[in-house]
Amino acid sequence: MVAVIDSLIVFVVSALVGGAGIFAGAAVLSDARSYGHAVWTALIGALAWVVVSTLFGWLPILGTALTYLAYLAVIKWRYAGGWLTAAGIALVGWLASTVVLSVLAAAGLGGFSALGVPGA
Repeated sequence: MVAVIDSLIVFVVSALVGGAGIFAGAAVLSDARSYGHAVWTALIGALAWVVVSTLFGWLPILGTALTYLAYLAVIKWRYAGGWLTAAGIALVGWLASTVVLSVLAAAGLGGFSALGVPGA
């Protein structure tokens, strides 16, 4: 039971960190709606990442490109702006999530990731 609770805590914190990153990116580059909207975007983006990676991840270069394109498409769909805006939101989201994860690790709370933010 403890393992299930631990896994649930890691999932929730990871989703919140991923949402914070996307919210930061959207606040800088788009019409940021709400933090909740950003968390849902992170969850949908993570789902798109898993599905496309599972289907096409085995293809060298193309699989990685398609996976990232699916992630960007989710951001583009959820926020106003074009592909460059979506890429900017993703970049700022990655930077913000990396900072939050570094602060958590420095506080002795490692073991988290940023769900919905690739590479963080």
